[in-house]
Amino acid sequence: MSDALPSGHARRRVRASRDGPGLRSVPPLILICFGLLAAAVVVAALAPLLAPYDQAQQDLLDRLQRPVFLGGSSDHLLGTDQLGRDVLSRLLFGLRTSLAIALFGMVIGAIVGTAAGLVAGTVGGLVEEGVMFLVDAQAAIPLTLLILAVVAVFGTDPLIFIVIVGLTSWEKYARVVRGEVNRLKAQSFIEAARALGVRPLRLSIRHFLPNIASPILVLATFNFSTIVLIESALSFLGAGIQSPNTSLGSLLGNARDYLITDWWLAAIPAFFIFALTMITSLIGDWLRDVLDPTV
Repeated sequence: MSDALPSGHARRRVRASRDGPGLRSVPPLILICFGLLAAAVVVAALAPLLAPYDQAQQDLLDRLQRPVFLGGSSDHLLGTDQLGRDVLSRLLFGLRTSLAIALFGMVIGAIVGTAAGLVAGTVGGLVEEGVMFLVDAQAAIPLTLLILAVVAVFGTDPLIFIVIVGLTSWEKYARVVRGEVNRLKAQSFIEAARALGVRPLRLSIRHFLPNIASPILVLATFNFSTIVLIESALSFLGAGIQSPNTSLGSLLGNARDYLITDWWLAAIPAFFIFALTMITSLIGDWLRDVLDPTV
């Protein structure tokens, strides 16, 4: 009798595998990453309330004050920059700008790329060849050169900058989605839907899209960290966010002339850039392992 019936532990394992991964199956490191990312979003959203000073307020008499952990005054916990502006206040607003650019840029790229990939894979023929030609053409152009050229034409307004950065990654989504759609075409449920006369638009939304959501989500998390690095690099070069607006990249760029004497001006925003990209990359890697049916 005991051999016929599974033990309580075995029944719990079967139930857990049937119900999918739960909170207990998430590694502690990934839980910490989710918590840190949520905290960063909350802090960025509340930046106007949390900032002790106006981010643009200058005081040349207090310029280049050291942060508290290097023996500075508690009036400016992270010190002041070359114009006497509070680094903590500028860091909060910079984090807010960088997160907004990465989030909305990721969404724009995902929507445009997914739509293009669905159209290419569903319709096929000349439409598919045309979309993939555009994908290959954009992939052949150096990303930084492309963004610099577009910024030179349209300017560095934050809204324009978000659209530009978002559209630079659409081809990644289009290539992945098109490949997944072509793979799903051979499945029996797709052939049955076509035999029943389901239209291409309904076929894309009701059948293709739900079955390719996992790779899109994983790609979006990696693209988020990529956009953070792109924004930081462009702002560091002076082609990104311009004053009076601020971002993590612009904070890093403004501090490049003080790397020897006041290294902490660059180290603080650089640490937050590293932390954001590392957190989102770890989350994306975990999602890939969880959502990949072959693992």
